[in-house]
Amino acid sequence: MEKIVVFLLIVFTPVFALPQDANYDESKVPDFKLPELMRLKNGRKVKNAINWMKDRRPEILADFENEMYGIIPGVLEISGTQVLEEDKNVFSGKATRRQVRLFFSSGHKKVKIDVLLYIPNLSKPVPVFLGLNFSGNQAVCNDPDILITDSWVINNESLGITDHRATEQSRGGKAHRWQVEKLIEEGFALATTCCGDIDPDRDDFTDGVHPFLCREGQEKPAPEEWGTIAAWAWGLSRILDYLENLDNIDSEKVIVLGHSRLGKTALWAGASDNRFAAVISNNSGCGGAALSRRAFGETVERINRSFPHWFCDNFVKYGNNESALPVDQHMLIALIAPRPVYITSASEDQWADPKGEYLSGFYASEVYKLFGFEGLKSPEQPPANTPVIKRVSYHIREGKHDITGYDWDQYIRFAKLYVLN
Repeated sequence: MEKIVVFLLIVFTPVFALPQDANYDESKVPDFKLPELMRLKNGRKVKNAINWMKDRRPEILADFENEMYGIIPGVLEISGTQVLEEDKNVFSGKATRRQVRLFFSSGHKKVKIDVLLYIPNLSKPVPVFLGLNFSGNQAVCNDPDILITDSWVINNESLGITDHRATEQSRGGKAHRWQVEKLIEEGFALATTCCGDIDPDRDDFTDGVHPFLCREGQEKPAPEEWGTIAAWAWGLSRILDYLENLDNIDSEKVIVLGHSRLGKTALWAGASDNRFAAVISNNSGCGGAALSRRAFGETVERINRSFPHWFCDNFVKYGNNESALPVDQHMLIALIAPRPVYITSASEDQWADPKGEYLSGFYASEVYKLFGFEGLKSPEQPPANTPVIKRVSYHIREGKHDITGYDWDQYIRFAKLYVLN
């Protein structure tokens, strides 16, 4: 049976004012040496793709788990599902909308993840963008039948969210970031979930999914155990578990896409779960695609101080000490090889270090060559609005920290070239 391609989309919340004491001057970027991508810890050189997959990749993955994103200390699977609502005649009959609830339980602890799906009504399975949102499913499309999330969400006065609770005012408030009708017209479906269903974006490990895998008496993850970004990535993999059981889903063609902090999540999801067929990272910055050792814009020290729950506690020791990191973000991109990856930046988003995002893709391209694929050829970043679409793709567009229709046009093109074909 033909199946649906699944794209994983993750979207961010409001843009914050950028601290003026951060470095935005290329001349002040410190001299640095990146960890060796193609040399094993025992000193041997990586010679071929088999050597990479069998020996070097597991070393790098373990370093990211132990020192940055955190290890998931157990297994938690879907305990049940419930279709909350379904309409097979939306967008003038062009698509089906389905809202389904995934249940997770352990003892007295329970959590639910509500997934919103839009699927084109075609005679064959179609590709899907799957992703997380910050403000609730109701914010991704101006559709009166989408259920308003009851999860904790980040306050956003423009959406009428002032007490971490979504309201009717937020309906369709982030529709420009999702382009649902464009996706339907292009033959792609969409699946999305509020990240707060998985783990609220705050420094509190008593709610969300973390308590399910805590030992008796444990109040927060151990220093090497998962932070919120790893929890969100775990949730994306569980949504994929659900999609694998749907006849109209192609579980072998799942693209994970994310913006901002959820772009960090998308990269980690793609690196840690090789069922995702491709990864798209939009404006992911520090802890995402940007090289940590450049210390440009947001840094390891600042991200850990401002958002201590995102990464594992072991990551704190690398604040103002990036040279001690056993990895850097080009190695995260390389973990995705040989699957396609697309890194994107915005010209006015210097906080996310666009040049550092590009360089990660450039340096990771060495691994793609082992598999016979072309990546980014030059260390020189291309000009704005000039996409480089290859197995390792990149563009920087004019504008601010956001996802736009221009971005989506490139992502659809990328998907058709490297996932559907």
